Amino acid sequence: MAFGVAEDVVRAPDLVSAKARMTLVRLAGFTSVRVTSQWLPGQTAPPEAELQILRNVVAAAQLSGVRIYLSVYPPGSRSTPLTAEAREEFAAYVTVLAQQLPSVDDVIVGNEPNLNRFWLPQFNPDGSDAAAPAYLALLARSYDAIKAVDPSTRVWGGALAPRGVDRPNTGRDTHSPVAFLRDMGAAFRASGRTTPVMDGLAFHPYADSSGQSPDTPHPRSTTIGLADYDRLVATLAEAFDGSAQPGSTLPILYDEFGVESRIPAGKAQAYSGKEPATTRPVDEITQGQYYGRALQLAFCQPNVTGILLFHSQDEPALASWQSGVYYADGTPKSSLYAVRDALARARGGSIARCEGLALDVAATKVRFPTQGELLRGLRDVRFTCSLDCAWELRAIGVSTSGTAARVTGYGRAGVPLVASLKGRRLGPGQVRLVLTLRHPVNPGVPVSRESRALSIR
Repeated sequence: MAFGVAEDVVRAPDLVSAKARMTLVRLAGFTSVRVTSQWLPGQTAPPEAELQILRNVVAAAQLSGVRIYLSVYPPGSRSTPLTAEAREEFAAYVTVLAQQLPSVDDVIVGNEPNLNRFWLPQFNPDGSDAAAPAYLALLARSYDAIKAVDPSTRVWGGALAPRGVDRPNTGRDTHSPVAFLRDMGAAFRASGRTTPVMDGLAFHPYADSSGQSPDTPHPRSTTIGLADYDRLVATLAEAFDGSAQPGSTLPILYDEFGVESRIPAGKAQAYSGKEPATTRPVDEITQGQYYGRALQLAFCQPNVTGILLFHSQDEPALASWQSGVYYADGTPKSSLYAVRDALARARGGSIARCEGLALDVAATKVRFPTQGELLRGLRDVRFTCSLDCAWELRAIGVSTSGTAARVTGYGRAGVPLVASLKGRRLGPGQVRLVLTLRHPVNPGVPVSRESRALSIR
């Protein structure tokens, strides 16, 4: 899975600044970053300054071991690409991005097209859905353009907001993700298209407010949050299964999920404006707990391939998002440490026990003691686990097949480990040292590595 952030603070006009900001992201434990590039009507290619910023981001990401997701969309409803000409311009824009940034393997097309903030009109005069078919047309044209440059690039569609009204003329015309996906499916089937329009679905499973736990379900509404995964998959199945576009098996990327925290008085000078009353920010301890719970939920959802928190660093305007693990001035919040630990447990496969999940742990960099080292009293076995592991080291008599000594322990993924039989009586004769690993939370098949026969005096 991808564990990262949606964070434009890494966009910088020079590589040094981009690398410094990317380092902060990496230090917080994130290994994926979603950045944006906004298309404007009439543009058939990004301005050179925009391309240079994105090149800096990509270079900084490569230096930091970070995966980039590139989100391309019109900045607001006044720039919605509704005509065939506008869709061709947008497709030309993403084509240039794909050509100029060949190491970017993931492109997200659009941003919350089910909201009037980013797409208008949402409804036709007769009350039918205008946005979903129009967005589908843009997604299809973009998909074909990107695949023509590099067929291996993953194209993510949707980037949908988690809730909507589904009624025209309310003053805030919006669609719920359930209605929008159904209407996308109907438009796809009506088009007669025989190839997909997306390799995965991007989705924004925000809670109703920052004060709501991410494991809150919405059984009596069309809202889809993190706890409504089954409804999301069922909606995709209804919309697309049986067509050329995969539905129930479609990979899902949660490319935005944020929880805002309250700003302490000592950091107030780094912010401006006023917090909206509807936000309901939480304390930093709760923010860390909610992010950890979000990672647990996403980890156990089979189709979900990643979750990106929105953001790593607070926006300075209080009317915007203070959902980072860093304050706006770049200093860490107390939530950073809880989030970093949760990210490590998620990568190691131990953040949650998932039904049906069986993880096999591989042992790497295994070094058993040599005969000479053993005779000098050195009885350490050094190794690294590919995932979090419960390990057992046994000394087994070659002639008796009995266990002469045994030690056990636990290790984190990727961390160099030492299992030692120092001080244990092994007896005279020959032994083999056997190292066995299994996953401690979602165990699969145990794996063992064995030394050659070693003589004990």
